[in-house]
Amino acid sequence: MRPMDEHARLIAILDDEVEFRLALARVLVAHRFECASFTTGEELIAAVAARHFDCVLLDLHMPGMSGFDVLTALQQSPAAPPAIVITGHDDPAYRDRGLALGALACHRKPIRTADLLTAIAQACEPRSAPP
Repeated sequence: MRPMDEHARLIAILDDEVEFRLALARVLVAHRFECASFTTGEELIAAVAARHFDCVLLDLHMPGMSGFDVLTALQQSPAAPPAIVITGHDDPAYRDRGLALGALACHRKPIRTADLLTAIAQACEPRSAPP
């Protein structure tokens, strides 16, 4: 599956696990996405304020600013990219909270490549403005 148009989609990856960040980046680059990786929520929020991302992939449980905190901060920005949660916690309460805070989808680690690409494609679909 390729990005929907000729320019490469820019995907932000936020996860404190370096191996998981690298694995996601390898998969995305192989599918012609551009990636920017971040280890803290603060780094990601600063980057979102400075440049356009087509989508954010984020973990929920990290030291310092959690993924829940990041989702809350993203809600404050009208230009915030859509977010997809990828977490190691298989708890419906985490999923529900992530969705309530604006995540478009919540997936459990490890995520299958097909599921990842489908979630990104759905997140990057143009959204119509409310009437």
